[in-house]
Amino acid sequence: MGAVVVRAACFVTVILLGYVLRRIGFFGEEAFHVLAQIVLKITLPAAIVVSFSGKEIEPSMLLICLLGFGFGALYIGLAFLMNRKKTPQKRAFDILNLAGYNIGNFTLPFAQSFLGPAGVITTSLFDTGNAVICLGGAFGVARMAQRGGKFSFAEIGKALLRSVPFLTYLVMITLALTHLTLPQPILDFAQIPANANAFLAMLMIGVGFHLSGNREQIIDIVRILSVRYGIALLGALACFFLLPLALEYRQALALLVFSPIASAAPAFTADLDNDIGLSSAINSISILISITCIAILLSVML
Repeated sequence: MGAVVVRAACFVTVILLGYVLRRIGFFGEEAFHVLAQIVLKITLPAAIVVSFSGKEIEPSMLLICLLGFGFGALYIGLAFLMNRKKTPQKRAFDILNLAGYNIGNFTLPFAQSFLGPAGVITTSLFDTGNAVICLGGAFGVARMAQRGGKFSFAEIGKALLRSVPFLTYLVMITLALTHLTLPQPILDFAQIPANANAFLAMLMIGVGFHLSGNREQIIDIVRILSVRYGIALLGALACFFLLPLALEYRQALALLVFSPIASAAPAFTADLDNDIGLSSAINSISILISITCIAILLSVML
């Protein structure tokens, strides 16, 4: 359990570092956007390549992907219900900052450390379905909601096809299903930016963190995180007690639904010119809550 606390403390420290550096003027206003582009288009795709390299997946196991997608779609539906009478901008914000999981940067290392090979495979498959939501799908829906357009699968498809991380996932899952691997020199090169992904993603969140402290922002934070972790609790219980899977798979799924909000959410929020500061604040707090929940789950299940 000490490893959980140490890794969590490292994440929080990097977020605080980004926040402090912005406050003292080391980072300017444009720094968040630069970091967001580096994470979305370089380090995150590299981390996906490295995490999938050498893994082979059987088609029957793709059912776990549907769970990752299903939870994300559920959150998007709830975001619409919660904002029926609110502005398009508020609706788009909730869609982006309620749906999607930060698995590659956050939960995967815990699965590798505590749940063994079955946990890692489950995590990777769940994250594949989650990627459709957090790496382009939610952004496509949010953009339609903010512009006031009608729902369009074509619009979501365009957003996914413009998402470098999602396209990387698509390539890697295809290679895994066909039992192929990338050449070793490519993997060696990808390892370099992949090693920087967690640091840059957490630094980006810290740089973007800003709260005015007004009552409306606090209400938004409580509202979004209450819904997020209320659903996570129900989802964890359902995955652990109801799914007809081996114990190690059910343990991993119960852990995964408590993952923090996707680290790409603030970057996509910036692309829509929405509230970056509030998005980064919600993201940071969700990491602290997830740390606590995952530590408790691991102590109970293992």
